[in-house]
Amino acid sequence: MKSLNKNLSLICCIAFALIGPSTVLWAQQSEQELLAVLRSEAPKGEKAITCKRLAVYGSEAAVSELAKLLADPELSSWSRIALEAIPGSASKAALREAAGKLEGRTLIGVLNSLGVLRDSDAVPLLVARCKASDSDVAAAAIAALGEIGNAAAADALKAGIAAQVESKTRAEYAQAAVVCAERLMRAGNNPAAAELYQLVRQADVPKQRQLEATRGLFALSGTQGGPILAECLNSADEDTFRLGLTLARVASGNEVQTVLSQAIRKAQPDRAGLVLLAMADRLASLATANQPADLSPLTEAAAEGAKPVRLSALNALGRLGNVSVLDSLLKAAGEKDPEIATAAKQALAEIPGEGVNQKIGQLLGTAGGEQLKLLVELAGSRRIPATADLQRILDSRDRDLRRAALLALGETVELKDLSLLVERASAANADAEELAAARQALRTAAVRMPQPDECAELLAGAVARAPEATQVLLIETLGEVGGRKSLDAIIRLAKGDLNVLQDAGSKVLGKWSNLADAEALLDYARTGPSNQYRLRALKGYIALARRFAMPEAERVKMCRQSLELFKQPGDRKLVLDVLRIHPSPEAFLLATELAETGEVNAEAMETAATIAQKLGGQELDLERLKRVFGAKAVELEILEAKYGAGDNWQDVTDVLRKLTGKLPWVSLPSPNYNQSFGGDPAPGVPKQLRVRYRINGKEGEVSLAENALVLLPTPKQ
Repeated sequence: MKSLNKNLSLICCIAFALIGPSTVLWAQQSEQELLAVLRSEAPKGEKAITCKRLAVYGSEAAVSELAKLLADPELSSWSRIALEAIPGSASKAALREAAGKLEGRTLIGVLNSLGVLRDSDAVPLLVARCKASDSDVAAAAIAALGEIGNAAAADALKAGIAAQVESKTRAEYAQAAVVCAERLMRAGNNPAAAELYQLVRQADVPKQRQLEATRGLFALSGTQGGPILAECLNSADEDTFRLGLTLARVASGNEVQTVLSQAIRKAQPDRAGLVLLAMADRLASLATANQPADLSPLTEAAAEGAKPVRLSALNALGRLGNVSVLDSLLKAAGEKDPEIATAAKQALAEIPGEGVNQKIGQLLGTAGGEQLKLLVELAGSRRIPATADLQRILDSRDRDLRRAALLALGETVELKDLSLLVERASAANADAEELAAARQALRTAAVRMPQPDECAELLAGAVARAPEATQVLLIETLGEVGGRKSLDAIIRLAKGDLNVLQDAGSKVLGKWSNLADAEALLDYARTGPSNQYRLRALKGYIALARRFAMPEAERVKMCRQSLELFKQPGDRKLVLDVLRIHPSPEAFLLATELAETGEVNAEAMETAATIAQKLGGQELDLERLKRVFGAKAVELEILEAKYGAGDNWQDVTDVLRKLTGKLPWVSLPSPNYNQSFGGDPAPGVPKQLRVRYRINGKEGEVSLAENALVLLPTPKQ
């Protein structure tokens, strides 16, 4: 405890010295003045900081004075900081001399410094200290040999490992040997490094050291690391196997693929799948670096063997494959095993490259049976332009094949051939499933067309010639295509003489989602052929006001125009919903007007109150609000009221009770809650006012933001 207190005192002295005014003075001191401090009876804290200064400004002239402090437990580390920083051989010599005299913790520190300085002349004394009875001293000496990392140090470490010393020190030898080998490798002494790595791999040392040595030996092997990689991948030890997976991803050399392929064949399915993924990652790296990659091991693994391995290989081919693996994947996609077939189809859909598309297009003209159906599906999923072949397939006797061709045309057909799908979607005697596929394809194709206006003209022109069911489909498809051309066509058709087109068109108008077309919807709502259809367009119009951002004055204008046309109270409530969702002074004014004159008086009053609460009374005509609410007196009772936040609340029930009248409104003395309620229960935190109340016998509850108007909504129960 005394030692701890002394160390704490020393640290405090140093900290004070670092931040005190004397720091500026020390910057001006010469080396001799600093050494004078070390020779004096100055406090140890001052001497410690002087050592720190000598680490910056000291020379060999300071070594002797610094060396005198190595035996002091409180100053030893500070003196070593300076000695390690001072260039030249004098510091090393002083540390070696001290290493022959000191014991315990100060000796350990000196040995560490010899390692930091990589003092080759210290190897003999370090070898001697490796045999110390104090295991911590021995460990420090062994570690220092590793840091020195020259041939003499390597010989000493090899001797220590070979001597089969006691377990703890053996682990220290192994760790130092790995460090030493790294030093030797950086110095270009690869044979010595390899010998040291190999010794650690074969020694009875902790597994982690063996793995580190294996990794180092593999790095030294370069393109000749195949045997080490194979050894790891075939090891029964899980950690060694995992190391092999890591090495496989960075390995180079022609034999790596062979090693991986052999490992896949030998391993259990779960391991084989992991090796295959490592192979795939390695191939991906090669492709990224624009280096040739042999995919044959992946295609071989995908063709036969355990299912987990095949699935992994198929997945990898989807990422890495090219036209060379197309035949293998087509074969796998035709297998009876649904998992294999699905994985192969997914890979076929994902393989990058225009060459793959060209090959699939070529095969469409010659393939048959199930493979033809697969190729048709691929033409659709990959959006391969193959209209001529797909149109030919529409004459096939195979219903499923015709259906697949229709769906593929939906993904690939160009505008000039879109009429083909219109005709198929209008076929009178078509099979129900085939007709559904044709209509789905038509919608898919129309929506993806890059020329929406031209597409709209084609679809609109086809309506007159189509049967009734297709007419409805065409109008619905025009709605999905969107754009002004589509809208104009829909409105024209919905204003025509055919009831079915009026019905279908007005339904689409009720779902229209382009704010720029709001006036067109409003015009139809005024001039449409019947009230039922006009109402649909009007609901679409007010939905635009509800959904889209716009100036609030413009939104309220849309609400007013809607109110002119909405006749039923239920429909007029749609306008109130818009006003509640988008509160503004303009919305408040309209709500109060409806409360005074409309058929939705109660709902309008509630809407006005909600808007006033959300806006906190800002920019509102509060006298108008009082007049609206005062038109109908209520029985108001405050049951409980609390003001605050978190765990800090104050009861303000009595305050509110004294201020209640015949309105669902409590007028506070001040717009500031803190002033009205006599203080701030939670300073610096946004607060709430929570009120439980009863209006005309019905109980309600509301939470109001700080300083909001105290308007109490009419309870609905």
